Amino acid sequence: MKLKFTLILFIVLLSACSKSTALKPFKTDGCSLFPDGDLTDRNRWCDCCVRHDIAYWQGGTEQQRLAADKALKACVLKKTGNETFAEMMYKGVRAGGSSVFPNWYRWGYGWDYGEGDKALTQEQQQQVSEALKAIKSKTLTCPG
Repeated sequence: MKLKFTLILFIVLLSACSKSTALKPFKTDGCSLFPDGDLTDRNRWCDCCVRHDIAYWQGGTEQQRLAADKALKACVLKKTGNETFAEMMYKGVRAGGSSVFPNWYRWGYGWDYGEGDKALTQEQQQQVSEALKAIKSKTLTCPG
């Protein structure tokens, strides 16, 4: 009886420690904690942020995060022509977007917290691929 109880307790504890491997649906708030545009065009660079959010939602390695952040900077620079502004956004996402922070805009936010900066498994890549087909078939618009 004691062995049976111990075995059941072990199984319950083990299942409580397991992580969900399901990708959450894609969500974007545009340029998290940053304006989506300026006074003349309220969504001027928001599409840059939505593309950046797609990369952050799926996550992956630190090199992939760096590439996503550099792409955001380049996109904002192209939209604004303002190097200082683009650099400020870049530094903001580099400082605040790490996967170690348990926030809604962290690297890999489509997965449960704790996945970190690592390559996606084949199963995760498949989930991302299927979700991206649905995302790209819709017109992605900036919120608000």
